[in-house]
Amino acid sequence: MPSPCPEHHPGAGRRGARAAAVLLVLGLAGACAEAPVNGAPTPPRRAAAPTIPEVPPSPSLPPTPAEPAILRVCADPNNLPFSNQRGEGFENRIAELLARDLGAELEYTWWAQRRGFLRHTLNAGRCDLVTGMPSSTDRALVTAPYYRSTYVFVSPPGQPAAVRSFDDPALRRLRVGVQMIGDDYTNSPPAHALANRGIVDNVRGYAVYGDYREDSPPARILEAVARHEVDVAVVWGPLAGYHARRHDPPLVLVPVEPQIDLPFLPFVFDISLAVRRGDEALRDRLDLALERRRGEIDAVLAEYGVPRLDRRDAPAPAEPARPDPSRGGSSR
Repeated sequence: MPSPCPEHHPGAGRRGARAAAVLLVLGLAGACAEAPVNGAPTPPRRAAAPTIPEVPPSPSLPPTPAEPAILRVCADPNNLPFSNQRGEGFENRIAELLARDLGAELEYTWWAQRRGFLRHTLNAGRCDLVTGMPSSTDRALVTAPYYRSTYVFVSPPGQPAAVRSFDDPALRRLRVGVQMIGDDYTNSPPAHALANRGIVDNVRGYAVYGDYREDSPPARILEAVARHEVDVAVVWGPLAGYHARRHDPPLVLVPVEPQIDLPFLPFVFDISLAVRRGDEALRDRLDLALERRRGEIDAVLAEYGVPRLDRRDAPAPAEPARPDPSRGGSSR
């Protein structure tokens, strides 16, 4: 059965792997079908329905030096630790900091973050800002990076030695979990790195497009490590850092090596904000806001356990993030 995602082209080799890396960095969690998200609680702010027809761009933010009255953000309503409709994700928190800095009201359009996300949201004029975008994207205008993270090896505590490299001989005998993209299980960058080394038969795939009725579908691969279904998994750092500490005892994280698998398959990414191409005025205002709020953004990322390669001096907190109930979130 062909993939329902029209932009999906499986079997694209390393080029496809690099594209898959960007998709996983975005924290993809939604179903491919363009359907509304059902059963979600009433959002704390105005939210545009994700099934409305395509509309021409009509930005709320005027391209003038004046500060915007509304900061329109497109985000996934069910993708912790990045975002959810209750405002519990670290990208929700960062969006709030930016809106407050710009003196703007924050307004969300909720859309499952999958292939075509930018085309159907930012570039369709439904919002003016997307958070958590790889800085290397050419599909939008990006700000300066506000963090750099990496894929990590995730292991249960108590193993004799943690895996640290794709060249570790232990990967040939351990059960290895990797995330796969789409209903036809397109290879992700870790799967490509393992296959390039002949490590195939002991690899188990976990769909990034999980059951969207569950909370944060991509987290299933972390649960598999905790249940000892696999001995080690390779996961995008922010996803792993948040969910690993929600298990008792916490799972063990080690940044992958090499950071770039030759000839060019990266496992480390700078992350930026994204606005529409041509909206330099908003990009420049956001760059200034990011700089003014640098300390607060760093604190939010640390609270959520995001592995950082740009701030090795930032200690990870001992406890998982617990959203403030006064902000509409709840501890879990």
